[in-house]
Amino acid sequence: MTDIKSKVQSIDPNVRARNVKSFLTESKNIYETLAAITKRSNQIAVDIKHELHNKLDEFSVSTDTIEEIHENKEQIEISKFYERLPNPSIIALEEFLNGEFTYKYKNTPSKSAE
Repeated sequence: MTDIKSKVQSIDPNVRARNVKSFLTESKNIYETLAAITKRSNQIAVDIKHELHNKLDEFSVSTDTIEEIHENKEQIEISKFYERLPNPSIIALEEFLNGEFTYKYKNTPSKSAE
């Protein structure tokens, strides 16, 4: 995955109403289009989660006692940045509308099987 910071700088993190019919470009089925956007959204969410955990693991300190809690300013700033990111669904929708990803079927059904 490319660096998420540079990818989402121009995306508005607020949800806004959309014309669902504008999603119909390649497919004439809105459910297929929304399923593709949802799948991409899940991929983005997993990528963000892995990226965040990798960055926070750099600051982890293994201790055996629960009483010792260390607050690291850099760790807090990283967490705040990821909290302010747009929802993965918004990111996936923007990618779809900008033509940054396409979808296709793994197995296309054969019509000659009749």
